[in-house]
Amino acid sequence: MASVSLEQVQKSYENGHVAVHGASFDVADGELLVLVGPSGCGKSTLLRMIAGLESISAGTLRIDGAVVNELEPKARDIAMVFQNYALYPHMTVAENLAFGLKLRGLPKIEVAKRIQDAAQILELESVLQRLPRQLSGGQRQRVALGRALVRHPKVFLLDEPLSNLDAKLRLSMRTEIARLHRKLGATMIYVTHDQIEAMTLGQRIVVLKDGVIQQIDTPMALYARPANVFVAGFLGSPAMNLLRGNLVVSEQASFVVDGQVIALGPSDALSVVVRQSAATALVLGLRPEHMQLRDVTAAQGHFAALLDTVEPLGNEMFVNLRLGDELLIARVPPQSLPQPGERLQIGFDPAQLHWFDAANELRID
Repeated sequence: MASVSLEQVQKSYENGHVAVHGASFDVADGELLVLVGPSGCGKSTLLRMIAGLESISAGTLRIDGAVVNELEPKARDIAMVFQNYALYPHMTVAENLAFGLKLRGLPKIEVAKRIQDAAQILELESVLQRLPRQLSGGQRQRVALGRALVRHPKVFLLDEPLSNLDAKLRLSMRTEIARLHRKLGATMIYVTHDQIEAMTLGQRIVVLKDGVIQQIDTPMALYARPANVFVAGFLGSPAMNLLRGNLVVSEQASFVVDGQVIALGPSDALSVVVRQSAATALVLGLRPEHMQLRDVTAAQGHFAALLDTVEPLGNEMFVNLRLGDELLIARVPPQSLPQPGERLQIGFDPAQLHWFDAANELRID
């Protein structure tokens, strides 16, 4: 396997559009790194530049320490798994796995060994003689992974490989990919727009927006300390509640959103940096799971909101609330609730709040 290093890599098109702005990060040997962001953020373009399918407009790309900017894809020793399985419909699973190896002129004995090893790892031994149309979606995806695996590449590149699967299959295939990575110790770069995939698969995550890297960190570090409003709102399901307003600091602190008051408890419990930001417009962030209903004490943060709708999910409930014109969502255990339109007291620990500058949307720490 190998490391991958990007230094100020940029992609510009003739019409002036810049798809990727100066991306810089390293992927360690054996790491599974995820590129995540909404559609059009540049993540697939970035992956295609690493693969050699898109030219690099500026910057330096290294694989295993060697500059590969001008190398053809076949010379980079990478394997790519696409959203489309791209299996040959007239070939059996074994023939699909062997096709690329035969083109490279590998001996028959070596081809057979690699196919058998990949089939064992991916649990495809019983379907080697079937055609793609005789396989389930999950099996086809495993064949696509196997076709990359048999090549023994330095780096695996995966471009939204699970997006064509249904929810249940996506879950099982996430587990398959994580298991495969642990078993192989392979260097993998995985592109997805699904933040749940990113959080569950990535050892580290690169969050992109409009071709610009917003933050790079481990999944839990991103979740606990988002660098800006975009990352805060993008990672998490349901998303973080984000409210724009002004901080009022006296003996007791409060946050005012369109005339609605959120009590924050004693002002000295807030950090010095947050208190000093009281003169500017702020964004307050509160995760849905950090909100509680009823049994609210005056010593904790609290506010009153109108119950809008309830989404029961069995093991938990999503409670949609209205605070003036703002919509909020709380994630709580199953419980009885009043009718929609009635007022609820919402409590929270002020230490769980996230603060951002409303002007530049950067985290205030």
